[in-house]
Amino acid sequence: MKTIADIIEAAKRSGRKRIAVAAAQEHTALEAAVDAWKAGLAEPVLVGDLAAMDAIAAELKLDLSPFERIEEKDLAKAAAKAVEFVREGKADMLMKGILDTSVLLKAALNKETGINAGRLACHVAVMECAHYHKLFLVTDAAINIAPDVPAKLDIIANAVLVARALGVETPKVALLAAVEKVNHEKMPCTADAAIITQMNRRGQLKGCVVDGPLALDNAVSAESAKIKKIVSEVAGDADVLVAPDIEAGNVLYKCLLDLGGAKGAGLVMGAAKPIVLTSRADSAETKLASIALASLASKQGKGETNGK
Repeated sequence: MKTIADIIEAAKRSGRKRIAVAAAQEHTALEAAVDAWKAGLAEPVLVGDLAAMDAIAAELKLDLSPFERIEEKDLAKAAAKAVEFVREGKADMLMKGILDTSVLLKAALNKETGINAGRLACHVAVMECAHYHKLFLVTDAAINIAPDVPAKLDIIANAVLVARALGVETPKVALLAAVEKVNHEKMPCTADAAIITQMNRRGQLKGCVVDGPLALDNAVSAESAKIKKIVSEVAGDADVLVAPDIEAGNVLYKCLLDLGGAKGAGLVMGAAKPIVLTSRADSAETKLASIALASLASKQGKGETNGK
């Protein structure tokens, strides 16, 4: 797949997947659900305040009659009910409505009643940028503040699953830093990157090719890597960009979208099934692409990358 449109078309070909929307009484979530149904991507199950949903549907001229709807006004209980649908196999993925991400993730990652897969959850975004020769992933821009080495192993594992859903069997993973040299005292993330790279080379981290630390220019520009005399299978051809922390990841993600003109799709990975998070600021294509991406990712297994 080379474009965001390719992701949407691939998901259409795979058929509609059931998507449980928690606290669905929110404009963006309802629009996304209806658009996904019209596009042949999803069959929504709407959990939440039915009267509020009807009011929004009337305002936006949306037809909710094709969808199963479950009454639950309490936000935490709505999240739990939507998660229950996924856990019991009645839905293939989960989607956020009008509730905090923390509330949804608490229900989803509950060890007893959730869809916990024993792996750290993280945000994974797919980006299409005119200045890069292929689709690439950015992680983690939204959830983990300062991941350590074990957390980064989970983040990589989650990203690799998404890459495979896009047809990249052995993704090239770049561990980003400000520089490509290790400085464990002043820049601990460079030491983390070196450790994870060595784990990959020794076969402890399978299913991908990892290199780092790499500065962003080294990761995405073969010419930059050549000038700096970096010999790497990943440099200049990365499929996955792993940020050192949430600040770097969030800034990179938003710069690509808001300044770089990139198109994107994103979801939360780490649970047994993907979780779709849409924003009011997302374009219609981004909303569709995020649901489409979740549809494709929902077919992926746990994977073999985690070296813990």
